[in-house]
Amino acid sequence: MAPTRNKFGRREFLKVIPLLSLVPFLEAGCSTHAVNQPSSDNAAPNVFIIVFDTLAALHLPHYGYPRLTAPNMLEFAQRATVYHAHYSAGNFTVPGTASLLTGTYPWSHRALHHAGIMNTTFEQQNLFKLFAKTHQRIAYPHNLWANLLLHQLGDNVDQHIDPESFSLIDDVFYDSFQDTDIAFRSFEDLLFRETSIPGSLFTSLANDIKVLFDERVGLKAYTESFPRGVPSLGYPVYYLLENVLEGVLSSIAQFHPPFLAYLHFFPPHEPYCPRQDFIGIFEDTWVPQQKAQHAFSQGHPDDCLNQWRMEYDEYIAYTDNEFGKFIHSLEKSGYLDNSYIILTSDHGQLFERGVHGHDTPLLYEPIIRVPLMISAPGQQARQDVYTPTSSVDIVPTLLHLFGRDIPPWCEGKPLPQIGNAVEAIDRNIFAIEAKKNAMKAPLTIGTAALLRGRYKLIHYFGYPGYDNEYELYDLENDPEELEDLSQARIQLANAMKTDLRDKLRTVNSRFE
Repeated sequence: MAPTRNKFGRREFLKVIPLLSLVPFLEAGCSTHAVNQPSSDNAAPNVFIIVFDTLAALHLPHYGYPRLTAPNMLEFAQRATVYHAHYSAGNFTVPGTASLLTGTYPWSHRALHHAGIMNTTFEQQNLFKLFAKTHQRIAYPHNLWANLLLHQLGDNVDQHIDPESFSLIDDVFYDSFQDTDIAFRSFEDLLFRETSIPGSLFTSLANDIKVLFDERVGLKAYTESFPRGVPSLGYPVYYLLENVLEGVLSSIAQFHPPFLAYLHFFPPHEPYCPRQDFIGIFEDTWVPQQKAQHAFSQGHPDDCLNQWRMEYDEYIAYTDNEFGKFIHSLEKSGYLDNSYIILTSDHGQLFERGVHGHDTPLLYEPIIRVPLMISAPGQQARQDVYTPTSSVDIVPTLLHLFGRDIPPWCEGKPLPQIGNAVEAIDRNIFAIEAKKNAMKAPLTIGTAALLRGRYKLIHYFGYPGYDNEYELYDLENDPEELEDLSQARIQLANAMKTDLRDKLRTVNSRFE
């Protein structure tokens, strides 16, 4: 006999909706602290570390990009110290984020893989631990891999805001659809299908209902606003960046300053899903430099790469628009007057040599060169720094600013022009791609880059058919990395090769 609907009809279903909408917040473990406004006394400054995932420096106008992708970031730069040669220590989220949080290179923290974690030593050697006595510590890792790393550091974080906390699913239940017949049919499909439901009945039902609503209602409701699809985290949780930024700021307002907030937002990571008003704004005649395909090419033709580049630029413009609102909110609330605002990224994105993305052995500039802008409390004038710096420099810089000793395990240096730190012109900067290696073993296959001043050496090692290969570029005279000087500048190349091999030998000796 078929089940009857009147035992759980539309009216009863709508009564359950408010309970279901609380699930993400219950899972997030949100703080119960009373709401506090920024203090007006002489307390230590707050710190906002704002990371926009997959944001390449070379796609921003203040680094010379011909498209005006980020006018709000450009405006922010006028009151910040702008680093023009800043590099991520890794070419995807896990190593890049771990280096930013620990002040160490991937060969030390060992977060080498997708879904990887750090050596357990760094559960007590990280940015949050170092500021435990003076700052409330807040983390919002919108990227799921960054979320995994932040969970590893959970004992050192006072409020870990779950990635789903401000997702569209909550708004979908209340505001985003008018058709309750669609709502009921989604629930009906779930309730009466012949399948087992694992775990808690309530939470499993809630999760499946979310999926059904996202697919049937949420996307439909936002088709006009987001014709390329509503932004998601790679599984059926959709969001609007404006909602996320507002929600994070509301959560931070619950804490009494000073606080240290690490805010890692997913855009402009692909898929590129800008709002309608940003689609088509870069349909121009500009054509980027064409480059020959590499041995590690994915085979994408230039016309496809250029199309993806344009869509990526549009997504940056959407992200920048919401960043501008976020900074305005910080200014209006008073936080901007007593906070260090650090804007950066975990890695960049490549649209050349037949490659789209960042999951590649290549370490060219668009992948590892990331933006870094730091606005100090009360700063009104722009400063520009052109010497190479690294994501491992963030932790020692903050320690330097707050008068703390830099621990010996930290591999970075205080950034120049911040807190009167000394500029190191001939310093070695590194970036590593090593996800094919075991966590607790020597690095035997991968790509390493060494930057020293204007020169960059790239070393490919251990790849079948492409072992012990080198490329050398003069970034000042050849910013597009078109002319390999490894044979023309043999003396320089050999000196940098020796330094890079010695470094790899030293770090590998820890695991032999």
